[in-house]
Amino acid sequence: MAFVMRRRPRYGPDMTADARYRPRALAIWLLGVAALVFVMVVVGGITRLTESGLSITQWKPVTGAIPPLNDADWQAAFARYRMIPEYQQINRGMSLDAFKAIYFWEWLHRLLGRLIGLAFALPFVWFLVRRAVPGGYGWRLTAILLLGGLQGAIGWWMVTSGLVERTDVSHYRLAVHLLAALFILGGLVWTALDLLALSRRPDAGPARLTAHSALMLGMLFIQLLFGAWVAGLNAGHAAADWPLMNGRLWPENADWQGWMSLADDPFIAHFVHRWWAFVTVLALLLLARRAKAAGGRGASVALHSAFGAQILLGIAVVLTGVNLHLAVLHQAVGALVVAAAAWAAHAAGRADYRR
Repeated sequence: MAFVMRRRPRYGPDMTADARYRPRALAIWLLGVAALVFVMVVVGGITRLTESGLSITQWKPVTGAIPPLNDADWQAAFARYRMIPEYQQINRGMSLDAFKAIYFWEWLHRLLGRLIGLAFALPFVWFLVRRAVPGGYGWRLTAILLLGGLQGAIGWWMVTSGLVERTDVSHYRLAVHLLAALFILGGLVWTALDLLALSRRPDAGPARLTAHSALMLGMLFIQLLFGAWVAGLNAGHAAADWPLMNGRLWPENADWQGWMSLADDPFIAHFVHRWWAFVTVLALLLLARRAKAAGGRGASVALHSAFGAQILLGIAVVLTGVNLHLAVLHQAVGALVVAAAAWAAHAAGRADYRR
C-alpha cells in the first residue's frame, strides 16, 4: 500500500537536450533554501530560550526589516515593550541595553524569515520565466512558497497570544509555528531529492510516501509535537534527573485532569516527551532499515547519527537544567532528524516506485 503521486514530470527522453530543463540546478537551490530554514529553526530556538520572542510588538513585514537606528527609535520600541504583561510582570526594571539584547534575536529571526522568502521567491520566478521547471513540479514549488508565506502569518499569530493577557506565547501556537517550519524543511529536502533523481534519469518519477514510512514519520511527528509543548511550557525545568523525574518514575507533581493534561501539564508533557523518544527511535530504526535495503545507505547512516545524537543531547539538557547551548543544539539536531527522516523515507519511496 502506498500514497501515490500520480502526476509524473513532463520531462522525458525527448527533452534531455533542452537546456531549459535543469533539475539539478533547481535541486541545489532548494537545498540552499533548506539550509536557511535550518538556520531559522536554530535562531528560533535561541529566541525562545532567551525569552526574546515578545520584544517586537508590531508586525511590519516590509519596514520591520530595519531595526531602530537612533536613540529615539529605541526608546519608542522599548516603550511599546513596557506596555505588555511580560515586562510588567516578569521584566519590570529591565535596562535598555538588556532590551536591545532580546530585541536582536527576535529581529534576526524575522529577518531570516524575510531572507528565506526572497531566496525562494526570486529564483522561483526566474526559473518559471525561463520555463526551467519540469512539468509536475510547478504546483509543488508554489505550494511550498504559499506555505512559507503562511508561516510568517503563523509567527505573528503566535506572538499576539503573548501581548495582552499572557506573559508568554501560547504553547499551542508555538507548536504550530515550529511544526510548520519543520514540514517546510522536509518538503524542500524531498522535492530536491526528486529533482536530483530526475537529473540522473530523465524518466524518473517522484518518490512515493509509502504507508510504512508515513507511519514512522507520524511517530516522529508526535515526538516533535511534545517537544514543542515542552518548550512552550518551559517543561524542561520540571526535572533535572534522568531516567527518573525528581526521584520518581511518574512525576509526583503531575496533575492529571483528563487528556488535555498531556498538552497543558508541564510534568506530564515532559514525561511523555522523554519516553516517547524511545518509541520514535524504534520507528526511525525501522525507517533507516527500509532506506538501507532500498540502496539508501547514506540516508540510513544520517538518520542513525541524527537520532543517536538527539537522544544523548536530550538527556544532557535535562541533567544540566536546560543549559542554553545544549538546548539550542538539541533543537538544531531535531531539525536534522527531520531532514534525515525525509531522506530515508524518500529512499524507501524510490525503491517502491522502481518496483
